[in-house]
Amino acid sequence: MNPIGAIRTVTPAEIPSMRPVSIEKAAAGPGGITEAQFEKLAAALEPSSAKAADPAAGAGAFQGFLGNMVREVQARQAAADAATAGVISRQGVPLHEAVLSSEEASVSFQLMVEVRNKLLESYQELMRMQV
Repeated sequence: MNPIGAIRTVTPAEIPSMRPVSIEKAAAGPGGITEAQFEKLAAALEPSSAKAADPAAGAGAFQGFLGNMVREVQARQAAADAATAGVISRQGVPLHEAVLSSEEASVSFQLMVEVRNKLLESYQELMRMQV
């Protein structure tokens, strides 16, 4: 499978109409993206067994990488939410740990958004190429 074919298997049909998300809007808070949205994205990026069986494809590894990134961001946001709830409910979670986990979740989310923006820009550039 060529690289463009790999991108087409990962991207939805409506991608040309999408615009890059600004970090300020995307990282407004832990409630910006729901857990269901993360699960849907991670499931869409999971490589299928047919694609993973083809060693020349290379798309399965890339899809796995993106899926792992989404799951890591989701886990960090869940940990930040749990730490914040622990501070609020006085369960003995130190404030500095809650702040650190919240900032870690925010930075990982910003990285994921920037990777998405770069992929979108690359896809749009490929679509503008004349064949």
